[in-house]
Amino acid sequence: MKRSKKITIGIIIFFLIIALIIVGRYAIGLYFKKKFSIRPPPGVIVEVLTNKSFSQSLESYCTSLSSKTTSFKIRKDELLEQINFGKKVNKGDVIAKLSSKTIAAPFSGIIGKRGISGSSLGAENTIILTLDDSRKILCDLQIPEVYAAILKKDLKLKAKFSAYKDKTYEGKIESIASRVDPQTRSILARAKINNENNEIIPGSLLEIEILYNEKDALSIPDTSIMYEGSKKFIYKIIENNIIKKTEIETGVRNQGNLEVLSGLNVGDKIVAEGLTKVRPGMKIKPINQSQ
Repeated sequence: MKRSKKITIGIIIFFLIIALIIVGRYAIGLYFKKKFSIRPPPGVIVEVLTNKSFSQSLESYCTSLSSKTTSFKIRKDELLEQINFGKKVNKGDVIAKLSSKTIAAPFSGIIGKRGISGSSLGAENTIILTLDDSRKILCDLQIPEVYAAILKKDLKLKAKFSAYKDKTYEGKIESIASRVDPQTRSILARAKINNENNEIIPGSLLEIEILYNEKDALSIPDTSIMYEGSKKFIYKIIENNIIKKTEIETGVRNQGNLEVLSGLNVGDKIVAEGLTKVRPGMKIKPINQSQ
């Protein structure tokens, strides 16, 4: 009896040890699963919504003209001093000294020479001296008549000159023709463009972007948009940095931003970049773009 009792106790102890091992391994597995399954919230770029300027645009081309220009026909054999072509002069400065007279600048500008051959003027020693004030550039635009309703004086515009590809010149519409050209079905509009450094040369081809329907409106970056069919959604940040999928309506696009028509308000925070890292109801770590 004593021997059988010892055997029985030994078997019971053996199974208790096995059970303890199994339970221990299970508990340890749960502990490590819980510990390593808790990941820190992902860091994503967020933006606080504000109003920005929006506009629609119309693109065109034009040839640049000096705002002021004049020319003088002179004979080379009458010159007492060499003319400094390309020189900037002020109003009243002497631009040419001739044996018969002295020519003074009627306005400030740059001295130049027109490219006309002497033979065409009837005299081989004749030159055409020019004076151009190009601090303000003029250009005439042919605008399709379909834009007659939006075309008006003082509309802002931007101009680009191929010699300075990364630079934009500001300007505005100065005047508009009162009639539509029946041949081209267009309206002639004259623009004036700032050219303080005289970088735009008269006769240059300019790319023009006319801005209209300008307004201030709530703006979001286009990188924050999720498209589902015809609907658009963003992730809005609510309490405790939890994100909520929110449907919105948008208007015009301008330089990487979209006008918000409904669904958001000024001061709301949204996920601006990193949409693939998150899902609705998730907690995030906000990263401001300035950081």
